[in-house]
Amino acid sequence: MSSTVTAAEVSKNFGAYQDAAVREPVIITKNGRPRTVLMAYEDFLRLSKRDRRVQRTADLTDEDIAAVEASEMPAGSEHLDAELDAKHAAD
Repeated sequence: MSSTVTAAEVSKNFGAYQDAAVREPVIITKNGRPRTVLMAYEDFLRLSKRDRRVQRTADLTDEDIAAVEASEMPAGSEHLDAELDAKHAAD
């Protein structure tokens, strides 16, 4: 859950909203539209770790493609095969 407040409100009571953001994100609006979010630093770190970079397969070198083709799943990952089989059976 999160709360929504105006930028003017946050400006007047920053300390209170800073404390609130430790418990839940605070959405800050400007001119009636969501603009920024105030959140706990730990939440920011957690979300930042999820950030992934995208690379197009067309941009891979022949060496990259060979490395992917030669790769193997580590032992103990066999249960993932069943998930793939179930997904392909549903298609």
